[in-house]
Amino acid sequence: MNSEQLARYIEETDGISKPWLLVLLRLKKLEERKNSIPDTEYQRELEDIHKDMMNLGEWWIGIEDEVFGDGI
Repeated sequence: MNSEQLARYIEETDGISKPWLLVLLRLKKLEERKNSIPDTEYQRELEDIHKDMMNLGEWWIGIEDEVFGDGI
């Protein structure tokens, strides 16, 4: 899945309210640009995405079935 497909999925499933999907979209877009940006820029952006992801905390507690499904 590329970033455009992921963005479409997020829109179609009302995922804009799910911050972990937005982090995933940022990560996918960065992955697609990796070969066109300097390593230092890539590392800086990756660290920023990681920081934001870690700030989400344990958001899934209490909604595990909704988020992770029933054991696909």
